[in-house]
Amino acid sequence: MSTTKESRVGQPWPWWRWSLLALNLLALSLSVYLGWHYVVGGSVIGCGGGSPCDRVLNSRWSSLGGVLPVSVLAVGVYLAMLVAGFFIGPSAEPSLRKWAWGAVLILAGAAAGSAVWFISVQKWAIGSFCPYCMATHTTGLFIAALAIWQAPRQSVAGATEVPRPKSAASPAASGKLIGLPPAIGLASVGLGLAALMAMGQVHFTPPSAYRSGETAQYHPVMDPHTSPLIGSPDAPQIISVLFDYKCPHCQQLHFMLNEVVRRYHGQLAFVLCPTPLNTQCNPYIPRDVDEFKGSCELARVALAVWVARREAFPVFDTWMYSLDSGDVWQPRSLEAAKAKAVALVGQARFEAAQADPWIDHYLQASIRIYGTTLQGGNNAVPKMVFGPRWVIPQPNSVDDLIAILQARLAVSEP
Repeated sequence: MSTTKESRVGQPWPWWRWSLLALNLLALSLSVYLGWHYVVGGSVIGCGGGSPCDRVLNSRWSSLGGVLPVSVLAVGVYLAMLVAGFFIGPSAEPSLRKWAWGAVLILAGAAAGSAVWFISVQKWAIGSFCPYCMATHTTGLFIAALAIWQAPRQSVAGATEVPRPKSAASPAASGKLIGLPPAIGLASVGLGLAALMAMGQVHFTPPSAYRSGETAQYHPVMDPHTSPLIGSPDAPQIISVLFDYKCPHCQQLHFMLNEVVRRYHGQLAFVLCPTPLNTQCNPYIPRDVDEFKGSCELARVALAVWVARREAFPVFDTWMYSLDSGDVWQPRSLEAAKAKAVALVGQARFEAAQADPWIDHYLQASIRIYGTTLQGGNNAVPKMVFGPRWVIPQPNSVDDLIAILQARLAVSEP
């Protein structure tokens, strides 16, 4: 018996255990990185503000009830699986080994169920994919497949145990550690846990603002009498709205602003501050993403419409965020935006307005406001700024937005 135990302890790991370890470490590393990003608010490499990756990581589905990041849950799952994985080999006592395999199968089932859930959410609920998340989910599926495949192949004594005479073997010693039906059953328990998490996400609605902050001094304020505005320039409360004409979250927020102004009965207005998330004009953006290519020029076209004919600007601004058809909004192309601008103000007036230095002055002033709010890598838009406070809202309704204004920006009640 001692010779057998020593031979089991000295056995090298088979390929599948090394593969399981490598996959676990990869998934754990990705989960730690995403969890750290969520907690500290830093920018994920390659995920600029408003990009598909950013939309996923800052959506309501990135946490449970807006409190517990799902990436932190993933850290716990993969860490526990990693530890259990060191006790599934033949060197461990049979009872401990069986418990370790049971834990691995349950956790692998949870990882696989979560992967299916979050891939579906990205596809059908958010409409965007995060490469970091997809890499983690794919890894979880591979781990589950490998665990379910290998668990029934393990014997109580170990697959590589030194052979013993038949007379010395017992049915318990030569039998399977975990049969295929029990292995599938244990993995199904993990799937059930993932289903409970998914139901919790659907049931518990998170807060409507995912980031907010305050600085020691007031942010610069645009002159409401000379700036694009929704509401009255004489309103006692003026909120700066930082946005990009290629940002889907900005599009969703845009159509709530007029109703908020109406409910405030002239006591509140929104100054519109185009803030392109593109390095061509915004020095605070660390790197470009394809989704915001050309957004600087779109902002300049919009401001040229304001310069050329102020009464035409609301029509142009609304058109920029309107849907042509279907349920999914697509940003306007630069060519289409210029054609619409010319149709509204005329070719000559549009060309003259484009040469006005006020456009770049206003654009850079908006970007400077954006720069003063960059705390902890919170570089997403839309962003609302009022006094020393700012917030990145994700309202589901006008009521949500008004609640955000009051709670996060200290705006008075209507």
